[in-house]
Amino acid sequence: MEPEATINSEVLSEIALFKGPVEVEAHGSSAWAKSYKISVQSSNGDNNDTYFMKVSLGHHGREALKGEYESTLAIHNAQGEFVPKPIAHGSFKQIPNAHYYVCKFYELVQKLPEPSEFCKRVAALHTTSSSPNGKFGFHVVTYNGDLPQDNEYTDTWESCFTNGFHHMIKLNLERGGPWQEIEGLRLDMVSKVIPRLLRPLEINGRSVKPSLVHGDLWCGNTAVDAATNLPLIYDPSSFYAHNEYELGNWRPERNKFTQSYFDAYHSHIPKAKPVEDYDDRNALYSMRFNLHAAALFPEMITFREM
Repeated sequence: MEPEATINSEVLSEIALFKGPVEVEAHGSSAWAKSYKISVQSSNGDNNDTYFMKVSLGHHGREALKGEYESTLAIHNAQGEFVPKPIAHGSFKQIPNAHYYVCKFYELVQKLPEPSEFCKRVAALHTTSSSPNGKFGFHVVTYNGDLPQDNEYTDTWESCFTNGFHHMIKLNLERGGPWQEIEGLRLDMVSKVIPRLLRPLEINGRSVKPSLVHGDLWCGNTAVDAATNLPLIYDPSSFYAHNEYELGNWRPERNKFTQSYFDAYHSHIPKAKPVEDYDDRNALYSMRFNLHAAALFPEMITFREM
């Protein structure tokens, strides 16, 4: 049953927020979710309150929306209006196996925010957030598109990244079939490259703070609030990570982040030591995001050639 054919005032009345008169209009979709703008008539009848709703089907749909809610809530608790305020998530009673996520609705200008304010806020998210147990990971599974992440808590960043790297290779092989090049590199990546680049961050008196990251911060998941002209981010797949991990998704040219964004970000947070490893670390983090893209779109062979 297609969610867009069944989301109406009767179905929405299951949710306390939508008990009164409502208007529903489709507001975009992806391969794994449908989205809606919900307008609720205010008690005085003068203005409508508007909300954004995302609807997904199945087990992974439910878990993805739960992860989005928990990610957005964590970012909102750390940095307020940098993300739409999350309101609710749950499952419909009248639509079998259909699930929803609700947040505040914004009119967006679909463009990449200018570097100064945007990077200031990203850096503030990374510096002000704090892992509740001091570990790397997250308390629920979060999804990059329809890809579940391995968010099991670990004591070190190297372990956390290695677990996630293994997991993304596994998803690629399951979804796209054999991949000789990456399977051949896998052992050396895990036994040599990752330890060489990430272990120095956490030895000789150095440490990595587990920072809350958006986790999928590309140009398609950020825009400008038309009402305030301030940057907004959305669709997070968060976990507590090395802050520089966030910038791995800025490296591919397809995501449109120029050097000015890196410079603006590092005007607030210096590059981690050893600084001489910075570009190689960024390339390693970018590889993880390229693996995401290859698993999300296995029919596009070009993602396996990046």
